[in-house]
Amino acid sequence: MSSINSTSLNLKLLLIGNSSVGKSSLLLRFTDNEFLSDEETAATIGVDFKVKSIELDGKKYKLSVWDTAGQERFRTLTSSYYRGAQVYDVSSRQTFDELLKWFKEIDTYCGEGVVKMIVGNKVDKEFSRQVTTDEGRAFAQRMGALFVECSAKTKLRVPEAFEELVRRILATPALWSKTSATPSRRSEPIKLEDDSWSSGGCSC
Repeated sequence: MSSINSTSLNLKLLLIGNSSVGKSSLLLRFTDNEFLSDEETAATIGVDFKVKSIELDGKKYKLSVWDTAGQERFRTLTSSYYRGAQVYDVSSRQTFDELLKWFKEIDTYCGEGVVKMIVGNKVDKEFSRQVTTDEGRAFAQRMGALFVECSAKTKLRVPEAFEELVRRILATPALWSKTSATPSRRSEPIKLEDDSWSSGGCSC
């Protein structure tokens, strides 16, 4: 007989990063265990999200994972979406170099105490890798962030990345003193006005 509570704790996770790094692909792989090619993936417009329930240590957690598109759109989300991951493409040096910009956005618009994870996506493209694992890990340590490399295409370490992020959130008491453990009741996707900035992958 399961000892899991019937009531799930709701958590919000936000994926940010440059376009084409695989944010939408990571979201789809994690929530639906599917992968679409670049040709099949439409650009994210504004903000969208999917819900995934997971079980950790005998408890249920309902994750609302938000996939963002565009720096200006990220600013409209406010500090209520403070638990997140910055995604870059290991085969694209530019997406890694611009992570600092996203950290500055977080510091400016989300305040202190944010749980952050840097996700190096597309490790299946090892032959064209431009960012080493050591570089990614060193930057994450400097920024006080968790770090993982994964592949939305092959599913490598995708579930583990989200689970590790959730565990860190649960282990950060300061977050729970600032906000309710139960987030907003909004259940439908948020669609903001058109933006030519397309999504790509997880920084989740």
